[in-house]
Amino acid sequence: MKLLAILSAIVLLTYPLAVYYGLSQWGIGAVAGVLGFLFILRIIGGNKTRLRELKYIAWLSGFAGGSLTLFAFLFNNSSWFTYYPVIVNLLMFTLFMASLWQSETIIERFARLQEPELPDYAIRYTRTVTKVWCLFFIINGLIALYTSFVSLSMWTLYNGLISYLLAGALFATEFVVRLYIKRKNNDL
Repeated sequence: MKLLAILSAIVLLTYPLAVYYGLSQWGIGAVAGVLGFLFILRIIGGNKTRLRELKYIAWLSGFAGGSLTLFAFLFNNSSWFTYYPVIVNLLMFTLFMASLWQSETIIERFARLQEPELPDYAIRYTRTVTKVWCLFFIINGLIALYTSFVSLSMWTLYNGLISYLLAGALFATEFVVRLYIKRKNNDL
């Protein structure tokens, strides 16, 4: 079961490419069947996650993806598939934003998995990083929504490559800034 959960995570990570290729090769029915199965695995696999928020994301994104897949199949309309990245960005924004009203943000919880005792400056920093990711999810989600109304190839290019490159660039930038902040606070 763990192998299937890993496989479903990989395929869902490449969701836009799978939709594009699948629609061009096999059509809506086959794509809906495969994605429906993978979304069920996503929901089941969510139970294996350590952080409860990530469980909720797995369950909600799996349910949303499964629903969109069902609508695409029932209405024989592939445009339903294109809303999944929008929903994922909305869910991530909601998770990160909600954590800003808790004692520990989601980024702080991630940081505490590696370093349980965080200094005060690091806690303030994780709160700022959480806000930056919230902004990223808003912008990325709006662009993903826009691409839902253009060609499938443009949608695939943005959601299957460009958005991942932007997220990677943000992550890399944050890593460099984090090292600078640690050095500035003599914590390296």
